[in-house]
Amino acid sequence: MHEVDEVLESVASYFSLLSEPTRLKVLHAICERERSVGDIVAETGLSQTTVSRQLSGLYARGVLTRRKEGSMVFYRVADTTLVELCRTACVRIAGQIEERRPLKRALLRFMPGGGARPK
Repeated sequence: MHEVDEVLESVASYFSLLSEPTRLKVLHAICERERSVGDIVAETGLSQTTVSRQLSGLYARGVLTRRKEGSMVFYRVADTTLVELCRTACVRIAGQIEERRPLKRALLRFMPGGGARPK
């Protein structure tokens, strides 16, 4: 059973890469193509410190590759499996959210004010 435990621990650690919304935002910014740190900062609206920290962690885990061009650093996805897992989960969750919207609207009609949104 020891080997199974080791594998399951590794799988849990791998999935933990998808457990941080900021990390997902950074991954989303580069999942299609290589981007510079500055481009990722502009795309995500996150601070350069935050982006650099997330990129560094993803690089250290082998999810990303990087290359330098002068003073600029460019990152791209190395582990396409992780991106596909993320994409699959996002599509599923987005679909569930969309399915609940009509129910939410229907339920809001029963709320005081006829579903008017508070400001």
